[in-house]
Amino acid sequence: MSAITIESTGLAQGTWNLDASHSTVGFVVRHAGISKVRGQFTDIAGELTLGATLSDSSVTATIQAASFNSGDAGRDGHVKGADFLDVETFPTLTFSSTGISGDSEDFELTGELTIHGVTQTVTFKGEFNGVAVDPFGATRAGFEAKTVISRKEFGLTWNAALEAGGVLVSDKVTITLDVAFVKAA
Repeated sequence: MSAITIESTGLAQGTWNLDASHSTVGFVVRHAGISKVRGQFTDIAGELTLGATLSDSSVTATIQAASFNSGDAGRDGHVKGADFLDVETFPTLTFSSTGISGDSEDFELTGELTIHGVTQTVTFKGEFNGVAVDPFGATRAGFEAKTVISRKEFGLTWNAALEAGGVLVSDKVTITLDVAFVKAA
């Protein structure tokens, strides 16, 4: 499937810059085994380079760890601290693709994700949402994607035992992307 041409999707070859103001890098983690905490990173940057086919294309992204926001200042401070992200020592999370495959609607994006100084290979399963020209003449492309990681594999091992059994924070974290890219001039 990766032999599909980029032009058949309505996308143009070349560099596309992440539009951070119209993009979300979110997360979901189970808390106390009974509810989910959701949030996002608010300081993100990235670049999509499209070749003639998906397999000739690449994605890179950098996230400022201190931009972690779950809507609760106390929790955010704890997660930014030494027990979790340790933003003073590890100020960025990064992603660099190693392969893209799929078709004009659904794709898999595989790459090296670095969190807390640890790099692991992850695969995002995603959907291409289309291309549009905005009222200002900019060509935009939208994508959604999701993956599930083990936070322990990234050295994020802090937890607390619950009285009834289990732990406070689940190991599995779902990362969600709802991103827009703008074609560079």
